Amino acid sequence: MDKIFSINGPVVTAADTKSFSMQEMVYVGEKRLIGEVIRVTSGSTTIQVYEGTTGLKPGEPIESTGAPMSAVLGPGIISNIFDGIERPLKKLEEVGGAFISDGANVTPLDGEARYPVTMTVKIGDVIKAGDIYCTCPETPIITHKCMLSPLSKGGEVIWTAVSGKYRVNDVVCKIKNPSGTVEELTLCQRWPIRTPRPCRERKPITKPLITGQRIVDTILPIAKGGTAAIPGGFGTGKTMTQHQLAKWCDADIIVYIGCGERGNEMTQVLEEFSELIDPKTQRPLTDRTVLIANTSNMPVAAREASIYTGITLAEYYRDMGYHIAIMADSTSRWAEALREISGRLEEMPAEEGFPAYLPSRISEFYERAGYVETLGGNEGSVTIIGAVSPQGADFSEPVTQNTKRFVRCFWALDKSLAYARHYPAINWNTSYSEYAEDLADYYNNNVAKDFMEVRQEISNILVEENTLMEIVKLMGTDVLPDDQKLLIETARIVRVGFLQQNAYHKDDTYVPLGKQYLMMKTILSFYTQAKKALADGMAVDRIVSGGWVERLVKMKYDIPNDKPEMFDGYLRDMEQWFKGAEVC
Repeated sequence: MDKIFSINGPVVTAADTKSFSMQEMVYVGEKRLIGEVIRVTSGSTTIQVYEGTTGLKPGEPIESTGAPMSAVLGPGIISNIFDGIERPLKKLEEVGGAFISDGANVTPLDGEARYPVTMTVKIGDVIKAGDIYCTCPETPIITHKCMLSPLSKGGEVIWTAVSGKYRVNDVVCKIKNPSGTVEELTLCQRWPIRTPRPCRERKPITKPLITGQRIVDTILPIAKGGTAAIPGGFGTGKTMTQHQLAKWCDADIIVYIGCGERGNEMTQVLEEFSELIDPKTQRPLTDRTVLIANTSNMPVAAREASIYTGITLAEYYRDMGYHIAIMADSTSRWAEALREISGRLEEMPAEEGFPAYLPSRISEFYERAGYVETLGGNEGSVTIIGAVSPQGADFSEPVTQNTKRFVRCFWALDKSLAYARHYPAINWNTSYSEYAEDLADYYNNNVAKDFMEVRQEISNILVEENTLMEIVKLMGTDVLPDDQKLLIETARIVRVGFLQQNAYHKDDTYVPLGKQYLMMKTILSFYTQAKKALADGMAVDRIVSGGWVERLVKMKYDIPNDKPEMFDGYLRDMEQWFKGAEVC
């Protein structure tokens, strides 16, 4: 039997062995701690252990499983909360109490729960990888579709169970492979977490992930199947922004990965999501949420695995035809775990001590996003939104810079905006989105024909204001001509009235695209009429003091989401005011 030779934190070495293969899952020590082989040489094997190694001693056994580190995929994942290696925390609490005990032997899915299964195949049918052979309601709003694993060769159905209640490990179907062997199908399957699940085709990105957050949907949009990074220093609102996106985005399922974050933040997610009612289904948000909690006091190696566990669960539900949004909070903690393991392996460090393979690991993760046609012929997507926590809010550090290379949407959080209570604290000048052109047809066809044109005009106002503010900082506003003073006032309406959003206001926490468009049109109508009045000789102070600036700032509260016709009244009143003001 192979035995432990040395222990260095979560890194364990076995000497004089050739029993193990790369990325194989193993059991380490008398407690059977879960580990993964990360280095194989002719003389030794190196294993990273995903549980605490306190008390582990040289000479204890290492047991091979012959299989890679895998996730168990089946009914019971949704509304559950797992640790980084897919162990349900509720079961761990039953086994070891409030603190996770090392070597706790719990199954990822409840083996005793029974699900009402409806068979979708019959004897004589020929099924292939990705085809659905039965379904069951996993939650009141999510139907679980059991699919033939991509690892299967497929074949002819020779037996099916009758529709009824079954456990996840019960055999419900048998198929005969082309080679003549019989394969038994249960409600679950296993998949290696570091291997992307295959699809039939990656499709062009043409549909937005609608979040109800104005700065995201309109100024810096993200597409379904896209990738985004939210970098920001301490206290700028990364977690809060991700919570808001998770609550309101139009994804079918949310996978929230708490990677190295504080435990109280995950508690907040649990409490808020269980209390929040999904506006689309009128059910608790937990009915379509998976939580993976690997908090900062959990073993550091499992932090590295939690990212892959989360993306594997997301790809599984994508293959059923669902649209998934992943919130990874935070990828910097994941990178720090890579750095710690790399240091213990005595690898040559690169910039700031991170391993040289940091860029490739980040790219591997974000490349698993996409809008695809599945093996079963459905359309599904995985959208990845990753928070980045640069130390000292230094965006030039390696994790932020390498993430920027591989994402197409960059929402840079600004400390000064956050301290001014401007949320979301996304800086519109330093952020960007490369999806705007890809989504132009959707916005123009489904919201308004001139949506992208209106969006561009609003963006131009913000860009021009940024240029003018450099002059204002040096010389004050008095040196500006009236038309530039007007632009600065209009930009303030855009910043405070449009980009700033109140998560605690019933009509402002989520804003439909139609209202977002009408708000922009109303602001631009004011700007157009004000410029005309200025040209006709009206003083800029008269325009600003006329009450319309403050009224437009507050229209997000004063006009309910379900009463867009009120904007027509605003436009009529505004036109009459300018006509009356000109007469005066």
